[in-house]
Formats: sequence, structure tokens, C-alpha cells
Amino acid sequence: MKRLYLTLFALAATLLFIGCGGSAENKPAANNTNAANANTAKPAAAAPTKDALMALEKAGWEAWKNHDGKYGTETYSDKFVSLGPSGRSDKAATIKSTTEGKYQVKSFSFSEEQMTMVGPDVAVLTFRASQDYTMENGKPGPNDVRSAAVYIRDGEKWKAAFYAETPVVDPKAKRAAPTSKKDEPKKEDVKPDAATESLLAVETKIWEAWKAKDGKPLQEIMTKDFIYQSGTGRNDRAETIKAWSTENKCEVKSFNLSDSASVSLAKDVSLLTYKGAADGTCEGQPVTTDWYVSVYTKEGDAWRAALGMGVSP
Repeated sequence: MKRLYLTLFALAATLLFIGCGGSAENKPAANNTNAANANTAKPAAAAPTKDALMALEKAGWEAWKNHDGKYGTETYSDKFVSLGPSGRSDKAATIKSTTEGKYQVKSFSFSEEQMTMVGPDVAVLTFRASQDYTMENGKPGPNDVRSAAVYIRDGEKWKAAFYAETPVVDPKAKRAAPTSKKDEPKKEDVKPDAATESLLAVETKIWEAWKAKDGKPLQEIMTKDFIYQSGTGRNDRAETIKAWSTENKCEVKSFNLSDSASVSLAKDVSLLTYKGAADGTCEGQPVTTDWYVSVYTKEGDAWRAALGMGVSP
């Protein structure tokens, strides 16, 4: 009788244990699985510093100088885009240009380096570069440029996702008149996808505000840490709004934004590139048709501009 009682007691205890979610067999296995998942999870890259990202940028310039494609293969994100006067280049095209280009680089140096975070996983570098190099056509390249580079967290590394530069401009000097583009072949206008259209709609509002010299929409669209990088330097939010509204010396009849494309850099952060043209003048000089880039971050349900830049020949 005592043996029967003990057997029934053991059975009841087992059923109670299982009913509470336990199992003599699967409980250790679950713990082992969780431990295995914890051990196999890839560590995330530490928060970046300006110096660490500028070291990566310098290595990229050294690779450019030495026609070395290995750096791009390892350090460019698969989302990488470079932007120049002739338009966009993806990762493969940029690496090919580096390895096969007929340019010759003698030296380069950096100054005025600054870093701005756009969320926890996207960092923007702006800096001035002095360079001594000869382009593929045999002519010397611009001696001084202002650059913008975007880096994103990719697992345990920070990888380059974007690069553009534009020649340094003396704000007091007259800009050369745009060259004729009549002989350029026309590209078929491809309809942008929904993600690009939503960003372009916000970008259009920025251009409309610039055209109307109205700072109020700009205050609503730009993030508090907004920066604009141009040939005349890096401007913060307040400086940019002033330049495009109360101190705006442009007279614009109309504008057109075309050839747009976007890429998601991280959760709620996207990059938009496009070509901008306007019928008008700034300080008596015709507005040139240039390529532009904007980085947007989503705050609530609204996209807000965190970075802007135009790329001039």
C-alpha cells in the first residue's frame, strides 16, 4: 500500500510539473537552445567615433590613390552609392572605376572633419579634402573639395554607404555659366517606386519653400541637427533656413526634380538621390542642373531631412 501511495504521489507531482510548463526532458534542452542562440548571435559594432570613421575614410582614399579594389569589396556596404556630376554609381561600378581608372593621384589631406549621427545606426561625415591628382582626360582635378560620406552599422562593422564631393567655391566669386547639354542623349524617365515617391514629395516641398523664400516649411521638414554641405561650406539648420529664405538671392520661375532613387540605410533612415533643375537665376547667374542627395529620418509618421548636398562639376 505504501508503494502504491508513493507511486501515485510521484505521478501527481510529474503531472503538476508538466501542467506548469515544465518537462524533465525538454527543460534543459530549451535552456541549451537559448544558450546556443546567445553564443551564436553576432556582436554589434560599437558606437562610432569621428576619428575611427575618418580612419576608414582615409583608407578608402588610399585605395583610390593606389587603384586598389580590395578596400571597396570589404568596406563598402552592398547598398553603397557614390554620386558625381555624371550621376550615381553602385558598389560594383565604383570598385571598377577605382581599379581600372586611368587617373593619377599624387597626394591628399583632410581638414574640417565633423560627424553627425542620424539615429543609432547611421553616421554622416563631412570634411574638406585637398588633393593633387590628374583626371582620366589628363586635366588636373579640383584641388579642394567638400565631401560627405555616410557610414552604416553592418553587424560588427561600420561600412560605407555613400560618398559625394563638390569643388570648394568662394561665395563671393561668380559661378561659371552652365555648359550646353543639347547633345546629351535623353534618358528614359523611369517612374520611381513608392518609397522614393514619398521622399521626393518631401524634397519637392523643400524646393517649393526655396523658390518662395519661405522658411516656415523648412522649419517643419528639417531635423534639429540638419546639415547642408556645399562648395561654400557646411551649414547648420538655422544657417540653411536663413540662406534659403530671408537671405535668398535667387529668382526662380520653376523647377524640376528627376532621375530619383532611394535606398533604406537603416530602420527609419533612407537616402534619396536625384537631379535638380530650375529656370531662374541666383545673384544674376543661371541656376545649374546638378545632382543632389538627401538623408531622411522618420520621426513619428513624418520624414524629416537630416542632410542635404548638391554635387557640382
